[in-house]
Amino acid sequence: MKSLKQFLVDFYHDEEGLTTVEYAVAGALVASAVVTAFTNLGEEVGNTIDGLESTLENANGAGADAGADAGADAGADAG
Repeated sequence: MKSLKQFLVDFYHDEEGLTTVEYAVAGALVASAVVTAFTNLGEEVGNTIDGLESTLENANGAGADAGADAGADAGADAG
């Protein structure tokens, strides 16, 4: 049976565990890069949708509020 000292020396010189740690660090870096990329992508998609919404409202005339009021007026005239 190995002594505790010999076990610790062998454990210190064992490089297989180091490979596992390297893979864990690399995986964490990839995961953080993916999260950052998708966060930025999501913000850009949101900005694009907001821009399209503004363009459509401006092309429609007075915007969404006028359409809602017109619908309410039409309902009052019918009744």
